[in-house]
Amino acid sequence: MHNAWSIYKKELKSYFNSPVAYIVITVFLLISGWFFSTNFFLMGQATVRTALVVIPLIFIFFAPAITMRSIAEERKSGTIELLVTMPTRDVEIVLGKFFAALSLLSVAVLFTLAYAITASLLGNLDEGPTMGGYLGLIMLGGVYLAIGIFASSTTENQIVAFIIGFAIILVFFMLDKALIFVPAPLVSILEYLSVDYHFNSIARGVIDTRDIIYYLTLIAFALLLAVRSLESRKW
Repeated sequence: MHNAWSIYKKELKSYFNSPVAYIVITVFLLISGWFFSTNFFLMGQATVRTALVVIPLIFIFFAPAITMRSIAEERKSGTIELLVTMPTRDVEIVLGKFFAALSLLSVAVLFTLAYAITASLLGNLDEGPTMGGYLGLIMLGGVYLAIGIFASSTTENQIVAFIIGFAIILVFFMLDKALIFVPAPLVSILEYLSVDYHFNSIARGVIDTRDIIYYLTLIAFALLLAVRSLESRKW
């Protein structure tokens, strides 16, 4: 996995050597901070619950924005061919880019710990749901980024990659919001497939292995699709 580590470092450096990382983190903190401060100062509630509920919505836009260039740009510029001529497997390319994107998203999420620290200093912060919420955010972000990586692997156009990633993520997010429109036998299946359903479960402070397995399985499946998409150029 040495090659995956090299790609990870190269990709992470490309984020922070350009305005991408700083723009993403700044805009992310401005939006999430506004919701936190509204709840905290105007409503007088020492909780980060509102911010933790809103951040998954922000991820729907930010995750495909972060990943849209990861492979699509490599395809367009032809550097993907250079990568594959080196002793680098497709799975290493995908994993390196995925973990670099996850690191960037995790840095943005870690900055929001300032909200939790502020709430704990000025009130009685509910630690269980807060810790669960942050774990859920990282897992949820991982799923969205994996889907974004897959979307980026299917095209040379970054905008198309963003749209594909956004559409797939939105479907998984909305599955448990449309249960009243589906037949009763499908309700439990669609509810289980919804990413937001599992996030809400973890955000209550209940760490269920079924939720963790769901997220890890979805991440692995999306990354596997990305690897297969890369391999399709050989067919």
